[in-house]
Amino acid sequence: MNYNVQPLRTKNDIDDVLFCLRRTKHAERNVFLFLFGINVGLRASDIVCRKVKEITHSVTPKITEQKTGKIQTLHLENLQPIIKKYIKDMNLSEEDYLFPSNVGNKPLTVNGVYRIFQNVGLQLERNDLGTHTLRKTFGYNYYLKTKDIGTLMIIFNHSSEQITKRYLGITDQQIGESLADFKLGF
Repeated sequence: MNYNVQPLRTKNDIDDVLFCLRRTKHAERNVFLFLFGINVGLRASDIVCRKVKEITHSVTPKITEQKTGKIQTLHLENLQPIIKKYIKDMNLSEEDYLFPSNVGNKPLTVNGVYRIFQNVGLQLERNDLGTHTLRKTFGYNYYLKTKDIGTLMIIFNHSSEQITKRYLGITDQQIGESLADFKLGF
Protein backbone atom coordinates (compact mmCIF):
# COMPACT_ATOMS: atom_id res chain seq x y z
CA MET A 1 0.00 0.00 0.00
CA ASN A 2 1.32 3.42 -0.95
CA TYR A 3 0.84 5.63 2.10
CA ASN A 4 1.26 9.37 1.86
CA VAL A 5 -0.54 11.61 4.35
CA GLN A 6 -2.30 14.47 2.63
CA PRO A 7 -4.13 17.54 3.91
CA LEU A 8 -7.91 17.69 3.90
CA ARG A 9 -8.40 20.13 1.05
CA THR A 10 -12.14 20.78 1.11
CA LYS A 11 -14.85 21.60 3.63
CA ASN A 12 -16.55 18.33 2.63
CA ASP A 13 -13.41 16.36 3.49
CA ILE A 14 -13.26 18.04 6.91
CA ASP A 15 -16.98 17.43 7.47
CA ASP A 16 -16.57 13.75 6.53
CA VAL A 17 -13.81 13.31 9.11
CA LEU A 18 -15.90 15.11 11.75
CA PHE A 19 -18.87 12.85 10.93
CA CYS A 20 -16.75 9.76 11.56
CA LEU A 21 -15.09 11.16 14.69
CA ARG A 22 -18.50 11.95 16.21
CA ARG A 23 -19.23 8.22 16.10
CA THR A 24 -16.07 7.07 17.88
CA LYS A 25 -15.97 5.76 21.44
CA HIS A 26 -14.38 8.95 22.79
CA ALA A 27 -16.13 11.29 20.38
CA GLU A 28 -15.91 14.50 22.40
CA ARG A 29 -12.15 14.19 22.89
CA ASN A 30 -11.51 13.04 19.32
CA VAL A 31 -13.57 15.81 17.71
CA PHE A 32 -11.86 18.45 19.86
CA LEU A 33 -8.44 16.96 19.08
CA PHE A 34 -9.21 17.25 15.37
CA LEU A 35 -10.57 20.81 15.59
CA PHE A 36 -7.69 21.92 17.81
CA GLY A 37 -5.14 20.32 15.50
CA ILE A 38 -6.44 21.76 12.24
CA ASN A 39 -6.58 25.22 13.80
CA VAL A 40 -3.15 25.45 15.48
CA GLY A 41 -0.85 23.63 13.04
CA LEU A 42 1.18 21.72 15.64
CA ARG A 43 2.60 18.24 15.27
CA ALA A 44 0.55 15.55 17.02
CA SER A 45 3.40 15.09 19.51
CA ASP A 46 3.06 18.74 20.53
CA ILE A 47 -0.73 18.49 20.83
CA VAL A 48 -1.24 15.36 22.94
CA CYS A 49 1.14 16.41 25.74
CA ARG A 50 -0.69 19.68 26.50
CA LYS A 51 -2.17 20.17 29.94
CA VAL A 52 -5.31 22.22 30.50
CA LYS A 53 -3.42 24.93 32.41
CA GLU A 54 -1.15 25.56 29.41
CA ILE A 55 -3.98 26.83 27.23
CA THR A 56 -6.41 28.41 29.67
CA HIS A 57 -4.38 31.30 31.09
CA SER A 58 -3.55 33.01 27.81
CA VAL A 59 -4.93 33.20 24.27
CA THR A 60 -1.30 33.20 23.07
CA PRO A 61 0.51 30.60 25.20
CA LYS A 62 4.09 29.71 24.39
CA ILE A 63 5.12 26.07 24.14
CA THR A 64 8.39 24.30 23.37
CA GLU A 65 8.18 22.02 20.34
CA GLN A 66 9.32 18.50 21.15
CA LYS A 67 10.96 17.83 17.79
CA THR A 68 12.86 21.08 17.37
CA GLY A 69 13.12 22.45 20.92
CA LYS A 70 12.00 25.82 19.53
CA ILE A 71 9.52 28.09 21.27
CA GLN A 72 6.21 28.38 19.44
CA THR A 73 3.41 30.83 20.22
CA LEU A 74 -0.09 29.42 19.82
CA HIS A 75 -2.85 31.73 18.67
CA LEU A 76 -6.02 30.47 20.32
CA GLU A 77 -8.24 33.55 20.08
CA ASN A 78 -10.72 31.92 17.67
CA LEU A 79 -10.79 28.66 19.63
CA GLN A 80 -11.72 30.08 23.04
CA PRO A 81 -15.43 29.14 22.94
CA ILE A 82 -14.79 25.50 22.01
CA ILE A 83 -11.84 25.20 24.42
CA LYS A 84 -13.96 26.40 27.35
CA LYS A 85 -16.90 24.18 26.39
CA TYR A 86 -14.69 21.12 25.95
CA ILE A 87 -12.93 21.59 29.31
CA LYS A 88 -16.26 22.07 31.07
CA ASP A 89 -18.00 19.15 29.32
CA MET A 90 -15.06 16.83 29.98
CA ASN A 91 -14.83 18.07 33.61
CA LEU A 92 -11.09 18.62 33.27
CA SER A 93 -9.01 20.30 35.97
CA GLU A 94 -5.99 22.55 35.39
CA GLU A 95 -3.59 19.64 36.01
CA ASP A 96 -5.34 17.24 33.62
CA TYR A 97 -4.07 16.49 30.16
CA LEU A 98 -6.13 18.19 27.50
CA PHE A 99 -6.39 14.90 25.62
CA PRO A 100 -6.56 12.18 28.28
CA SER A 101 -5.89 8.58 27.37
CA ASN A 102 -8.34 5.84 28.19
CA VAL A 103 -5.97 4.50 30.86
CA GLY A 104 -4.91 6.34 33.99
CA ASN A 105 -3.74 9.92 34.26
CA LYS A 106 -1.79 9.92 31.01
CA PRO A 107 -2.16 11.79 27.74
CA LEU A 108 -3.34 10.21 24.54
CA THR A 109 -0.29 8.97 22.63
CA VAL A 110 0.74 9.90 19.11
CA ASN A 111 0.20 6.24 18.25
CA GLY A 112 -3.33 6.57 19.63
CA VAL A 113 -3.94 9.55 17.36
CA TYR A 114 -2.60 7.51 14.45
CA ARG A 115 -5.05 4.68 15.21
CA ILE A 116 -7.96 7.14 15.41
CA PHE A 117 -7.18 8.49 11.93
CA GLN A 118 -6.50 5.06 10.49
CA ASN A 119 -9.98 4.00 11.59
CA VAL A 120 -11.51 7.14 10.09
CA GLY A 121 -9.55 6.47 6.90
CA LEU A 122 -10.98 2.95 6.71
CA GLN A 123 -14.51 4.28 7.11
CA LEU A 124 -13.96 6.89 4.41
CA GLU A 125 -12.00 4.49 2.18
CA ARG A 126 -8.97 6.79 2.28
CA ASN A 127 -5.38 5.72 2.82
CA ASP A 128 -3.98 9.23 3.19
CA LEU A 129 -4.96 10.06 6.78
CA GLY A 130 -2.54 10.00 9.70
CA THR A 131 -1.11 12.08 12.50
CA HIS A 132 0.17 14.73 10.08
CA THR A 133 -3.33 15.19 8.63
CA LEU A 134 -3.98 17.83 11.28
CA ARG A 135 -0.88 19.92 10.62
CA LYS A 136 -1.06 19.55 6.84
CA THR A 137 -4.74 20.50 6.79
CA PHE A 138 -3.98 23.64 8.80
CA GLY A 139 -1.09 24.55 6.49
CA TYR A 140 -2.86 23.84 3.23
CA ASN A 141 -5.96 25.81 4.16
CA TYR A 142 -3.92 28.68 5.67
CA TYR A 143 -1.95 28.90 2.43
CA LEU A 144 -5.10 28.69 0.31
CA LYS A 145 -6.65 31.57 2.27
CA THR A 146 -3.60 33.83 2.60
CA LYS A 147 -1.12 32.74 -0.11
CA ASP A 148 1.48 33.68 2.52
CA ILE A 149 4.04 30.89 2.30
CA GLY A 150 6.63 32.95 4.20
CA THR A 151 4.55 33.23 7.37
CA LEU A 152 3.51 29.59 7.10
CA MET A 153 7.18 28.64 6.84
CA ILE A 154 7.78 30.49 10.12
CA ILE A 155 4.74 28.86 11.79
CA PHE A 156 6.02 25.42 10.77
CA ASN A 157 9.66 26.26 11.60
CA HIS A 158 10.70 25.11 8.14
CA SER A 159 14.03 26.27 6.75
CA SER A 160 12.76 27.04 3.25
CA GLU A 161 9.62 27.81 1.29
CA GLN A 162 10.31 24.76 -0.88
CA ILE A 163 10.11 22.44 2.14
CA THR A 164 6.81 24.03 3.18
CA LYS A 165 5.33 23.69 -0.32
CA ARG A 166 6.43 20.06 -0.56
CA TYR A 167 5.01 19.38 2.93
CA LEU A 168 1.64 20.80 1.86
CA GLY A 169 1.60 18.80 -1.34
CA ILE A 170 1.74 21.85 -3.58
CA THR A 171 3.01 20.23 -6.73
CA ASP A 172 4.19 21.51 -10.09
CA GLN A 173 0.91 20.26 -11.57
CA GLN A 174 -1.11 22.37 -9.10
CA ILE A 175 1.09 25.36 -9.82
CA GLY A 176 0.55 24.83 -13.55
CA GLU A 177 -3.20 24.57 -13.09
CA SER A 178 -3.24 27.78 -11.07
CA LEU A 179 -1.39 29.55 -13.90
CA ALA A 180 -3.56 28.11 -16.72
CA ASP A 181 -5.74 31.22 -16.97
CA PHE A 182 -3.13 33.72 -15.79
CA LYS A 183 -2.45 36.34 -18.46
CA LEU A 184 -1.10 39.85 -18.29
CA GLY A 185 -1.10 42.47 -21.01
CA PHE A 186 -3.28 40.64 -23.52
